Amino acid sequence: MNYQLIIFTRYPTPGKVKTRLIPAIGDAAAASLHRQMTERTLRQSRALQAQITATIAVHFDGSDSQQMANWLGADLVYQSQGEGDLGMRMERSISVAHQQGAERIVLIGTDCPKLTADILVRAFAELLTRDLVLGVALDGGYYLIGMRQPQPELFGGVEWGTDRVLQQTIAIANRLDLEIGYLPTLADIDRPEDLSILSEVDW
Repeated sequence: MNYQLIIFTRYPTPGKVKTRLIPAIGDAAAASLHRQMTERTLRQSRALQAQITATIAVHFDGSDSQQMANWLGADLVYQSQGEGDLGMRMERSISVAHQQGAERIVLIGTDCPKLTADILVRAFAELLTRDLVLGVALDGGYYLIGMRQPQPELFGGVEWGTDRVLQQTIAIANRLDLEIGYLPTLADIDRPEDLSILSEVDW
């Protein structure tokens, strides 16, 4: 079985990442936090590879492959996310993974510091019997989406960046008659009020 884990992230340029946190902590601290969370996500992703055979592909924005490889390591697959809103970029990335031969595809961001390798293993396990898997985020979105094959309809007509993302995605999946698996509810770090969660994180 060909598994691929896609990580969506950006190069940690101050002023370009975690912009909603900048008014509270400043652009340098926001960039440092983004760097920490991306590196933690990658450690958990590498721990996943100790349990199952999966390719890790980093789909990035605001940089180039060489700069990303210098930061995160040359052993990963790097690809630009391309243009468009979040939905368009996720749809494109999943299609690319499928074209590369992936039979189970999981896509995550780097905003969820409590995401673990065990949850990633469970995501791929859910896809053995289900069409779609979602990691539920406390803010009304999702921190993980996985599927067996591209489902472009899941990314259209969704109000990205709102508390309706998960609800709208589930409604589309139900219309498509997709069987959904759910992962534990976790918190994203996007806004100043989320920062208190960091004290609970095992870095």
